[in-house]
Amino acid sequence: MPINAQDILAPNGPIARRLGDVYEHRPEQVQMARFITESIASGHAALVEAGTGVGKSFAYLLPVIEHVLATDDRDQKKRIVISTHTIALQEQIIHKDIPLLRAVIPDEFSAVLVKGRGNYVSLRRASRAWDRSADLFDDNASKRSLETILEWTKQTEDGSLASLPVLEAPSVWGDVQSDSEDCLGKRCPTYDKCFYQAARRRMLNADLLVVNHALFFSDLGMRQQGFGILPPYDAVVLDEAHTIEDVAGEHFGLTVSKFQVEYLLSRLHAARRHKGLLPALRLKIDADLHNRAVQAVEDARIGSKDFFEELLYWQETQGRSNGRIDKPIPMQNVLTPLLSDLSLALKRIRDRLDDEADRLEAGSYADRAEVLGQELASLLEQKLPDSVYWIEATTPGSPGSPGSPAPGSPGSPGASNRPRRTRIKLCGAPVEVAGLLRQRLFEATTAKRKPLPVMMTSATLATDAVHQDTDAGASKRKPADPFAHIRARLGCEDAHTLLLGSPFNYARQAELIVDRTMPAPSDPDFFSRLCPAVLNLIDHTDGGTFVLFTSYQLLSKVALWLREPIAERGMPLLIQGDGVQRSALLESFRADNRSVLLGTDSFWQGVDVQGQALRNVIITKLPFTVPDRPMIEARTQRIKARGGNAFMEYSLPEAILKFKQGFGRLIRSTQDTGCVAVLDSRLTTKHYGKKFIHALPDMPVRELTGDVLSQSE
Repeated sequence: MPINAQDILAPNGPIARRLGDVYEHRPEQVQMARFITESIASGHAALVEAGTGVGKSFAYLLPVIEHVLATDDRDQKKRIVISTHTIALQEQIIHKDIPLLRAVIPDEFSAVLVKGRGNYVSLRRASRAWDRSADLFDDNASKRSLETILEWTKQTEDGSLASLPVLEAPSVWGDVQSDSEDCLGKRCPTYDKCFYQAARRRMLNADLLVVNHALFFSDLGMRQQGFGILPPYDAVVLDEAHTIEDVAGEHFGLTVSKFQVEYLLSRLHAARRHKGLLPALRLKIDADLHNRAVQAVEDARIGSKDFFEELLYWQETQGRSNGRIDKPIPMQNVLTPLLSDLSLALKRIRDRLDDEADRLEAGSYADRAEVLGQELASLLEQKLPDSVYWIEATTPGSPGSPGSPAPGSPGSPGASNRPRRTRIKLCGAPVEVAGLLRQRLFEATTAKRKPLPVMMTSATLATDAVHQDTDAGASKRKPADPFAHIRARLGCEDAHTLLLGSPFNYARQAELIVDRTMPAPSDPDFFSRLCPAVLNLIDHTDGGTFVLFTSYQLLSKVALWLREPIAERGMPLLIQGDGVQRSALLESFRADNRSVLLGTDSFWQGVDVQGQALRNVIITKLPFTVPDRPMIEARTQRIKARGGNAFMEYSLPEAILKFKQGFGRLIRSTQDTGCVAVLDSRLTTKHYGKKFIHALPDMPVRELTGDVLSQSE
């Protein structure tokens, strides 16, 4: 029978009856559901900012379920993709939201979590790795890890990494994971038991496919070459859509790293240990073919070492401090020909092997070597259209994230005092993805040649907010076009938009604390003033605090200053970058209401801590991106070249969106209360500061002056 999203979300609807007193009817959620329903019907692209607490997952899940269950052409399969950026949201949709909706919707529908092929174990490859373990591994940790995997394959239901126990030697997974280039398909003796093939059958039969952005944009890129990962679909919902530009750019670009090359070569032949594919095949081929391939591996290994050392030396002596490469590097590409020679040697071996599985494996490695060489040549010769190129060099153990020292700067990776082993990547990505997304996504059609509905939503897409108009009572003031920035960045200028505020009562639940007296972040006294201010604010709420930074460098300095006074107060101090996983840091934070957590980029978004565990968020600096990062620099130069104002058109809107993300960590439920403090005086001293404040919901604003908090007028 037909379903209606608005009826299901009604105050006395099926969800309300099932959840009882826990259910909260939210008009914003109903409004969003109606808007999504209209977008699917019209085929228009849609942008929806739904403030924290709207319940946006139900607001788009119900309309897409309504669409796949429509009776007009139920005999023809309908399929909708739902893509998220974080694993946490995927798991919420699959394990919490969809089971609840199944319980209240009378008709049946199916939904699966779609993972990349490399997330599944190959039973044939695992068995082969065991048979060859003497030739593949010479350390006990790897052998024990392989034993763990084999035992796990006898018990696991899905055969995916999510259920795999922690391995002593995680690299062993590369020898057992499912691989399209090393797959026998229906000729495989384990085909009927194959976890990946079972997952693919579920995907082909499902109504809803829940994926992550990385997989979605990988698939989108592959479709230009005539193949893909996902089956045809009739609509797509992109949740956490504020991340689309960066994820799409990464997957439309190329990266070749020293590690990639070394890993490939070590899987073929580990020189000192005489382990790898070639030793495993040595009794199946002529000694001459084997020895030539081994020599090709060693030549490529030496060539790789020389190439990346020369690349790093060029960066140190002639390159720019930010790693950007403005024009092709004047150095000889010795590595691509060597990888091509290696590929040819492996193909000769492939053609002499009798066993089909062996031929497939040798051919797979041959293709990888050839593709790596071709991609390296494309990067060096800067063949990618309309792209920016750069070198990334990091030392082992360094965060390698925005805010760490630039390559070539004192104390940075790649400086003359670097450790012997430096991780180095050569990268290229499109300066702007708007044109690519417009062509490949927003102008795409379904299998029925209808416009593909693309619905994008997030809590932070607009650079302004819905505010109460004090001169007009309860009426709302809607900005002229708060989505102008995201429209331009993504190439969806014609998208229909909806701006929804949060149902939370920020005027009662939250307050914004600003400090007009802080020196500017560029001032030499900023750090000496910042640390006492942070400690004062921590004392203000007796812990329960996130301190958010825009760089690891500042985080480390503040952490060192805070250690002793925080220890004296008996508060747990949790520091990102101390070697503890983010999930473990959050678990520890929730366990003690007086905890203080210091975090950078990944803690500004996608973190949900409800209740009194988090009652204070301190933003140390307005989150402007580092202007000389290669991609940021290229984007701002592009705007200036066409006569625009790069700060107003790009830097400021991006900072506002991230600022809203950081602010959004505080209030996660109707019971939460607390404060957000901003220790960047630019919020009040610069003309653009009010844009940050106006992007937030209405709430009390208080001033921090020394140790005194006062109500702002």
